[in-house]
Amino acid sequence: MFYREAGQYKTTYQADMSVFPILQDRIGLALIIVAALVLPLVAGEFMIASVMVPFLILALAAIGLNILTGYTGLVSLGTGAFMGVGAYACYKLSTTFPAINILVWIVASGFVSCAVGVLFGLPSLRIKGFYLAVATLAAQFFLQWCFVRVPWLYNYNPSGAIEVPSRTLFGIHVTGASATPTTRYYVALAIVIAVTWIVSNLVHGRVGRSFMAVRDMDIAAQLIGIRLLRTKLLAFAVSSFITGVAGAMMVFLWLGAAEPDAFNINQSFILLFMVIIGGLGSLIGSFFGAALIYVLPIIVRATPETFGLTIGAATVEHLTYLITGALIIFFLIVEPLGLARLWQIGKQKLRVWPFPY
Repeated sequence: MFYREAGQYKTTYQADMSVFPILQDRIGLALIIVAALVLPLVAGEFMIASVMVPFLILALAAIGLNILTGYTGLVSLGTGAFMGVGAYACYKLSTTFPAINILVWIVASGFVSCAVGVLFGLPSLRIKGFYLAVATLAAQFFLQWCFVRVPWLYNYNPSGAIEVPSRTLFGIHVTGASATPTTRYYVALAIVIAVTWIVSNLVHGRVGRSFMAVRDMDIAAQLIGIRLLRTKLLAFAVSSFITGVAGAMMVFLWLGAAEPDAFNINQSFILLFMVIIGGLGSLIGSFFGAALIYVLPIIVRATPETFGLTIGAATVEHLTYLITGALIIFFLIVEPLGLARLWQIGKQKLRVWPFPY
């Protein structure tokens, strides 16, 4: 009864076309941001370092893939490799120019991944569907081969891994072993909020409408004046930029060190599952998908200990896979369009309650 549109009148076209036309939506978003800001004050280091930081990073990577697959309709199986490009680019830039702020290199690594994404996005001009998925899969294997076989990328480290150097921001350690989980969380949160805000404005504008027109029917989009070459390459560029930034954050703000296997094909599939389950063509669906795929298994593992049950680690692992898989199948049967669609249906019902007509 509190989520009602009655009495909220729009006096301008801008207010009528706003992303959050209802006051309760704006208040809810503000409360979520405030809760995210005060969370480190009430949560432990494990919650911050092992749950919230990776959740934010994976949600950002899912947003990048959603731009390409959900909004533009171009299937990609190389997201993990593009995250790796961002991670290795940030590592090379930060070790070559150690005096520059690390946040600058995290953003710059997104541009490097953007250039690589546009290069491998060129086949999308001639192929689509399953064939484009195979082309991006080839990019995944080729880039992962480069991460292993090109020693220059990891500064000729005998272990073949990239190790995050310690860097400071305004005198506070942001990366490395000296950086606290709270600091890394706030940096990740700021980047995710900024990128999500920019992407939200992008998809609700002319560029986003061009993406969705290409997704629905590229021939019709071309007939109405949309240039397929520029639109598809722009989608690859934006998607690769976001996933590159997420890859750099994954190593520098979460793992601290990474080997090439951290960006293998399994990572690409996990991100694709997040987008499909959360909701294609939905920013909030990217967060829902990341929560279901990553956070839910952690909760399932911790539940037996909460109730004092002693279950073997292997049994807990198997139960986690079974419960998570069953929930995924359940959500896809109940609503194939993803969790974001269920969220939209619930909001719509609340807006007209108790009059369904």
